[in-house]
Amino acid sequence: MRILLVEDDPALSLGVARSLEREGWQVDVLADGEQALSEGLLNRFDLCILDWGLPRRDGLDVLRQWRTKGVRMPVLLLTARDELGDRVRGLDAGADDYLVKPFDVPELLARVRALKRRAEGRLEEVIRFGGLALDLAHRELTFNGERVPLSPRELALTEMLMHKAGRVVTKESIVVRLSTWEADFSENSVEVYVHRLRKRFSPLGVMIRTVRGFGYLMEIEAPAA
Repeated sequence: MRILLVEDDPALSLGVARSLEREGWQVDVLADGEQALSEGLLNRFDLCILDWGLPRRDGLDVLRQWRTKGVRMPVLLLTARDELGDRVRGLDAGADDYLVKPFDVPELLARVRALKRRAEGRLEEVIRFGGLALDLAHRELTFNGERVPLSPRELALTEMLMHKAGRVVTKESIVVRLSTWEADFSENSVEVYVHRLRKRFSPLGVMIRTVRGFGYLMEIEAPAA
């Protein structure tokens, strides 16, 4: 799967590209609006991450030109603009999703996966386990209809565990999924996040069991005898 990343901040671009490559994407990186416009018209990509504020031609104009000329690839628009009017302008210009800077990389990756599912016609956007329901499109977890507040990384870890409920998720795969260019996520960090989720989920009848030497699995907690 091939993705076009258009971002003029070198550190951010490098970090996002590395995270996408860990997910299995082939990433083409550009830092210029004129180049992005040309590349999007000449080549086929499965998805684009497009910054609004680009040199020579801004991302919104690039997006409008693509849509006018029939380019239909899903586009995730990145911007520091967080006013409602700006979000509306971005979506009306043809963006499929919108992410405000600064953002957590796990959230960006989750949005990319959601756009990929939609493009492939996979319309199931909710994972369910016990009373838990994870809305992948809106990045929201609920229990029996009540919202369970989680951070982006806690949501990303919950998504991994719910996708493989009853099966082991390795500690190494969690490190890879939740790491960013800051390189601050370690196996010890995994244990911290698992501990947090256990505290949240145990009262809900959901447990995260440690499989020593392998990783973790999510199970329904057996009722007390």
